[in-house]
Amino acid sequence: MGLTKTQKLTLYSLGECYNQLNKRFSEAPLQVFISKIGFIEVIMNSGLVEKKERALYKNLESLEKKKLISYEERNLKFTKRGLIHYNRIKGGIAPFIAVEKFLKEIKTDRDLQTKLSS
Repeated sequence: MGLTKTQKLTLYSLGECYNQLNKRFSEAPLQVFISKIGFIEVIMNSGLVEKKERALYKNLESLEKKKLISYEERNLKFTKRGLIHYNRIKGGIAPFIAVEKFLKEIKTDRDLQTKLSS
């Protein structure tokens, strides 16, 4: 099943949202759940997405139709297929994130050559 770039971004965003929120409660036997509107508010406030609220609802609905997420008891939840796709997306971008982290922390013993740009 092919996913559009927007669907992949939405699925990845939901997964990372859950990962980051659940890290806060890793010491306690609690698990965080988020509603559609809560997730949409987080995404809209992040500034990462320029879409309107209705478009984000449509994206979530398309993921539901593809049976990648479900909406149970007013909470968004990954299905098994959804977790598989999320992990594929995460695995695909992991090398790029690792390079970015490495380059942010790079330290050299050599002097780097610099030039003024024109």
